[in-house]
Amino acid sequence: MKNSGNLLERLKILPHCSKDSVQQLGMQLGLSPASIDTYISRFLGRRQLYQLKKGLYVSADFLEKNRHDVSYTFYLANILRKPSYVSSWAALQYYDLTTEAIQTVTSVTPKVTRNYQTKAGAFSYQSINEELFNGFSLGKGAFEFFIATPSKALFDLVYFRTRQFRSVTPQNVAPLVGELRIDFEEMETAEQEKFHTMLAPYSHE
Repeated sequence: MKNSGNLLERLKILPHCSKDSVQQLGMQLGLSPASIDTYISRFLGRRQLYQLKKGLYVSADFLEKNRHDVSYTFYLANILRKPSYVSSWAALQYYDLTTEAIQTVTSVTPKVTRNYQTKAGAFSYQSINEELFNGFSLGKGAFEFFIATPSKALFDLVYFRTRQFRSVTPQNVAPLVGELRIDFEEMETAEQEKFHTMLAPYSHE
């Protein structure tokens, strides 16, 4: 039981851990692979450890201490599916460009679309073409995370909302953004110009 407690204490200081990293920590404590698997099951059963997805965990203690830190939530969003960056509604709310209540952290990935419902929240991943997997930067808080720029976050939102810009014209862009309740005028002028520049090749006369 002493080794079990030592293993859990080591997990409590980690923002996330893979099954491999738990195995490595357990072996440093002299535990066998079979014992480590038993402890993982026990921690999960006691809700001392939560599974974010298969083979990826976070301790209940660490999650409780950081669950209200948006930088940690976005950090986890990057970890759950790689490569990815936070975008669309979640990024626009982060930049104070929408007042919509966001229940799910939406990210963009070149991989297939996937959703995760976890103790840390709901995470949605939308698939985008490789050539459009850009326009993001490193955000910093207590944790670092990749997030779309304001212009790219809006671009991605329109991209998925219109099914890859079907029937988008220069004339209906402004009404479309208005319908989405995006505070476009609050976006920096340079970002507004970037948005229009990115959208131009997909607008149909």
